[in-house]
Amino acid sequence: MQLLAIGINHHTAPVALRERVAFPLEQIKPALLTLKQAWLGRETRRADAPPKLNVAEAAILSTCNRTELYCATDDRAAREQAVLWLSRYHNLPPEELAPHVYALPQSEAIRHAFRVASGLDSMVLGETQILGQLKDAVRTASEAGALGTYLNQLFQRTFAVAKEVRGQTEIGAHSVSMAAAAVRLAQRIFENISTQRVLFIGAGEMIDLCATHFAAQNPRELVVANRTAERGAKLADRFNGHAMPLSDVPARLHEFDIVVSCTASTLPIIGLGAVESALRARRRRPIFMVDLAVPRDIEPEVGKLEDVFLYTVDDLGTIVSQGNALRQAAVAQAEAIIETRVQHFMQWIDARSVVPVIRGLHAQADQVRRFELERAQKMLARGDDPASVLEALSQSLTNKFLHGPTHALNHASGHQRESLVTLLPELFKSSGSSDR
Repeated sequence: MQLLAIGINHHTAPVALRERVAFPLEQIKPALLTLKQAWLGRETRRADAPPKLNVAEAAILSTCNRTELYCATDDRAAREQAVLWLSRYHNLPPEELAPHVYALPQSEAIRHAFRVASGLDSMVLGETQILGQLKDAVRTASEAGALGTYLNQLFQRTFAVAKEVRGQTEIGAHSVSMAAAAVRLAQRIFENISTQRVLFIGAGEMIDLCATHFAAQNPRELVVANRTAERGAKLADRFNGHAMPLSDVPARLHEFDIVVSCTASTLPIIGLGAVESALRARRRRPIFMVDLAVPRDIEPEVGKLEDVFLYTVDDLGTIVSQGNALRQAAVAQAEAIIETRVQHFMQWIDARSVVPVIRGLHAQADQVRRFELERAQKMLARGDDPASVLEALSQSLTNKFLHGPTHALNHASGHQRESLVTLLPELFKSSGSSDR
């Protein structure tokens, strides 16, 4: 049985292609069922029908950054057929998809799964969202009856490795985006953001991202002030917040503990006087302010006020750079953990590969045992001496047990005989009399 990971991600394909290959949640189970079915011959399939792969186990991971198939299969043509299946399932020409696809067999598939779950293959190094998405993918595959011994073992070890990487490295301990850095800085000022009121000025992409990060902390109130009221209200509604006119900001500034601003204004929106008035109304309670605009939305002099903590886009950029450097330092440690766990899993797979041989040996030995036991029972039934019967039984079992190895040794030559001479004593080392 071979493990195989096939897919595209943000490293190999543009977002336009990733969108076309993505699986909506409701499509994953039906898709898994087709993957599980035996691959039919070409003569029994329509030319435009997706080929069916002969896979014993399968799972599909589909996110905005990747679509991946994880399979356990004995089909030697699985790599090529999986690409063909994926392209036809999504009505894509194979030649359009194939250049962007990676196909990772066995240890490479294991290593890839471990790295994905640990956040080492993500667009944002060390992010944790992908682990939850992978768990959802495994749960869906399990509900579809598409998992078995190999993938179950792979994913359980994958989750354990991700936990080990998180626990033993600092891969996720440092901010690597402006929005994440803003939240971490706010947490230094306020012990609990859930008790604070947050004001966002603007409604563009950066404010959207910051609002997403701050909303995850469940602030006491979230308000959006924007020049275009409709756009501000739409953003506020997404986070169960409120909107207010941009013109109301100076008069209501004192209501907010955290202010994040990023607009396209060519002049400052928040002046020194407005902040001084807000501080008096707040009775010197601190205000945390983040100015992500260029040109700046908040007058620089505001940063000199005693109870104001003002950070600009450059300040956050420095923190992000430091966070990236620190996370990169943790990558080497994470990769070492992953490499060790890959080797352990490969040992498990190698052990699984000899299970049929072991079963065959047991079946063969049991057949010999039954034959000799029946013969001994017949001898006892006709009145033969029990001691003689036992002696004959032991001699016959010993001779048949040694027949195969002795025959192989007598007929071997050269390197084969040397290998047997070395191996056989090791195999029979534990077969002697035990201590009593």
